[in-house]
Amino acid sequence: MMGLLGSESATADSVASRWRSLHFFNIYRVVSASLFLLAMLPNNVGFKIGLDRPSLFMAVGTVYLAISLLYLAVLPRLQLSLSVVLTVEVVTDIVFLTLMMHTSGGGHSGLGYMLLVVLAGAGLVGQGRLTLFYAALATVAVLLEHAYRVLQLYGDPADFIHTGSISLGFFATAITARLLAARVVANEELARQRGIELADQLSINRQVIRDMQDGVLVVDGAGRVRQHNPQAVNLLSVQSAHREKLTDFSSTLAERLSRWRGQAREVSEAIRVPVSGRLLRARFLPAGDGGYALLYLEDLERIHAETQQIKLAALGRLTANMAHEIRNPLSAISHAAELLAEGVSAETQARLTRIIGDNAQRLNRLVAEVLELGRRDQAKPESIRLANFVQTFVEDLSMHEEKARQAFASEVTTDSLVCFDRSHLNRILWNLTTNALRYCRGTSGGVRLRVAAVADTVELHVIDDGPGIEAQLRGQVFEPFFTTHGSGTGLGLYIARELCEANGATLKLLDNEPGAHFCITVRGGACPQELSEEAANPVAS
Repeated sequence: MMGLLGSESATADSVASRWRSLHFFNIYRVVSASLFLLAMLPNNVGFKIGLDRPSLFMAVGTVYLAISLLYLAVLPRLQLSLSVVLTVEVVTDIVFLTLMMHTSGGGHSGLGYMLLVVLAGAGLVGQGRLTLFYAALATVAVLLEHAYRVLQLYGDPADFIHTGSISLGFFATAITARLLAARVVANEELARQRGIELADQLSINRQVIRDMQDGVLVVDGAGRVRQHNPQAVNLLSVQSAHREKLTDFSSTLAERLSRWRGQAREVSEAIRVPVSGRLLRARFLPAGDGGYALLYLEDLERIHAETQQIKLAALGRLTANMAHEIRNPLSAISHAAELLAEGVSAETQARLTRIIGDNAQRLNRLVAEVLELGRRDQAKPESIRLANFVQTFVEDLSMHEEKARQAFASEVTTDSLVCFDRSHLNRILWNLTTNALRYCRGTSGGVRLRVAAVADTVELHVIDDGPGIEAQLRGQVFEPFFTTHGSGTGLGLYIARELCEANGATLKLLDNEPGAHFCITVRGGACPQELSEEAANPVAS
């Protein structure tokens, strides 16, 4: 329906445009007919037209002017089709201009070239195949006129060549005008469509900007605010109704903008609104090549409140999961203690004591891992050479896990430096490798540690040959308290990923090979602070 309406609108606009062109064509006809009559005034000797039959020329010119005025005033109001009106007018032009040419000495008078203007105008207004019909009609008219002159014995037959060349010009003009008209129509339609799209886009942009939670101001090179949304007025606590300059919104913001001018990058600054005392973050961005600037205003208090809400929600989920995880071991400990109090055999007592000890250890691990989360933001990065670190880690783990001595295989192809907190990296590898040892087959090379440099990053892979992770569980492995092991806490992989993020690294689960395959990606190179210290204190060789 919208496409149909758009097509009808385009057709109506095109027809209206052609009627306007026809109106200007009628004005041209009136002006040219008036000039022909003025040229025949008694004192005017500058124009050599109408010399053969002056009286007939004056009569034809007068009728031509009268008809031109009639066309200008009446034809557009008769509600005829554009093609009919144009055809009537062009035929009139051809007839009267041919008669004027005949009374002025034929083709040598130059009036034949006026038909070229008529055909060009008709081609631009008509925009159809009738333009070629008009050219043929004009050709027949000038050939008949010259033939009549030759038959009357005062015309030169050799002038047929001149008349023929004019006739060729008629067709050339008609074809050119038709092609130009088609090009003009296509460009006009394209411009109209682009205008509609631009208007729609501007409307959408205004709607989006108006409904944004952040304040938005568009400022030109002279400091005038070209566009803003209601939220900007609210955040800046603007009271004045006259708001044209940025200084009318905020003098502090205008000062910061003037300092930022000339920079081709985004800059963020915190400002405080004097009226309300609200703390805002202002982001300055260049917008186009005309000196425009785009200013985003964010309410830092609102962002802080939203962050607090997110943290509280996460803490609530963590607390609920911890309560659920603690309840089961406590229930087991409580039940075992009640049975011990009733007095049981030595064998049962030993089993109950073991249950109490195992669940107490599970609670201790859970508390230790939750405390590990608290150290996420306490990273102390240092430059670590991964080849030595992995070798030392494998040796330490083999001392605690007998299975690791046989299962581990290291593939270190780079001796790159990475910037990482040593205790965090140790904890991450411990969580990943103990999981791999738990699920591997225990054969030689069942757990592989692979270190490789990829472009400007270093990848550390932990791969086992176990059953792998089922497809439906892959999206849950990093969620807290998710575990498929009976005695696991479900925090190992979650903590590993959090510690990686605290050190600017990423931990991803890749496709099974055939067992689980985890990859740690970290940017290679020494820590920036160590590089700056070396630059400040060079050691003499």
